[in-house]
Amino acid sequence: MRAHPSLIRPVVVVLAWALGACATLQTDMPRPKSSALPAVADSASTRYVAGEVAAHPGQSGFRPLLGNANALISRVVLADAARHSIDLQYYIFRNDATGRLIAQRLLAAADRGVRVRILLDDLDISKEDRLLDALDVHPNIEVRLFNPFRFRQRSLLSKAGQFLIEGPRLNRRMHNKSFIVDGMQAIVGGRNIGDAYFDAGDEVHFRDLDVLAIGPVVPQVSAMFDRYWNSDAAFPVTAYSDNRVTEANLAILRDRLLRDARAFKESEYADVVAEDLPNGPSAERKGAWFWGEARLAADDPDKVDPAPGVDERRLRRIAPALRHVLDTAQSQALLVSPYFIPGDDGVALLTALVARGATVKVLTNSLSATDEPEVHAGYAKYREALVKGGVELHELKGLGGVGNQRAYGTSSGVSLHAKAMVIDHRQVFVGSMNFDPRSVKLNTEMGVIVDSPGLADAVEQFFAHATAPENAYRVELDDGHLRWTGRDDGKAVEFDHDPGASRWQRAKLRVMRVMPIEGLL
Repeated sequence: MRAHPSLIRPVVVVLAWALGACATLQTDMPRPKSSALPAVADSASTRYVAGEVAAHPGQSGFRPLLGNANALISRVVLADAARHSIDLQYYIFRNDATGRLIAQRLLAAADRGVRVRILLDDLDISKEDRLLDALDVHPNIEVRLFNPFRFRQRSLLSKAGQFLIEGPRLNRRMHNKSFIVDGMQAIVGGRNIGDAYFDAGDEVHFRDLDVLAIGPVVPQVSAMFDRYWNSDAAFPVTAYSDNRVTEANLAILRDRLLRDARAFKESEYADVVAEDLPNGPSAERKGAWFWGEARLAADDPDKVDPAPGVDERRLRRIAPALRHVLDTAQSQALLVSPYFIPGDDGVALLTALVARGATVKVLTNSLSATDEPEVHAGYAKYREALVKGGVELHELKGLGGVGNQRAYGTSSGVSLHAKAMVIDHRQVFVGSMNFDPRSVKLNTEMGVIVDSPGLADAVEQFFAHATAPENAYRVELDDGHLRWTGRDDGKAVEFDHDPGASRWQRAKLRVMRVMPIEGLL
């Protein structure tokens, strides 16, 4: 997918002139390699973790982070307890209330001497540049951008122009998500960093799922972070020619973040979070862990820009791993994916599981719960074939329902963002990967595969609540036509079209279903 330099350079010069000689990426910038620090049990938190792990040799422990407020405070508590290192890898890190709260806790950790490495995908960075530049000034913090744009002009026009030049490279993104502390605790799952993922702000909130992990799987997560951090696609923020921030900028940022953190502490949201604290959000609070053998499944970082002659299938590691687990289903397979585009092969796989006696259930977004109708069109293309083949389809409602429960979102709009799978009540996947072509072929993804009946039961309960008739519509066949059934305001309802969607939305959906765009979704 690499374009030949002789083709890129002339167009790059023209684009640079058109963008007014804005900041450019200096690709020859030194990129010193670094690796995870050795795990040392020398604090109350890490000694507790070491004791728990020692009592379960060969197994990893997990706690599902189901509530969004709980997921936020878990990250805050872990950052506050860090003594040696914090490594973050995210697709999105917003410069909003919760993003700034996390940034403030990371800065406080760095001030204590903790080494902080932040690796972010560059696609959605817009208002975050100055925040990240200032953090990077700290001697204990380093920020790198993965697969960055050549020009640091964040306008839509600039990005569109750069996609025209380097679309094959820029269309491949790092979708991984991990938060690793002292090499002994890690949060892995579907959430990015930002208000929408933690029930803050007024925008649509995401219903999501992470796991807090301890034990042998954590070094695997750390090792994969190192591979991405040291890869050819990761560049320091200082590689942009306009990065001229100083310690004075960092001092200003420190004061502003502290002010914002104090305001956050006094907010109504903080009162809600305080109510959730007794639920044990962090590893330092004693409580039940779900134990089992676990392994990390993750794509190779070179998947975003494979070298000439490399078989790209060798770089796709997570999809084959999940396919293998799904193939083993004997009694039940539960799939949770906000973007669900199975393709003909996926339909054949899922309906074959049904044919051999397994119950297959899928939870995805309804048309009213997504702001990407083109993705929903890709899914809608296969709906009828899945239902005919015996697959049980559920579509999360976009308004009301789960939004009325604080643990799963408090705005008027709710959208599914969790990615998970449960096989035969014991094999569990939680991670960043959707069941769609983009996750398989273009983006890099990661997640954990765990053999744990206890964790499986917890995720199954999450699934059961999300698919209750009050929260999701069941898609069924009635006399050869699709029907959506559920309950609204305590009353049974039935629709013969995508519920909650306008005529215009449904018309767009019909057009998009016949467009040849599935490979780009």
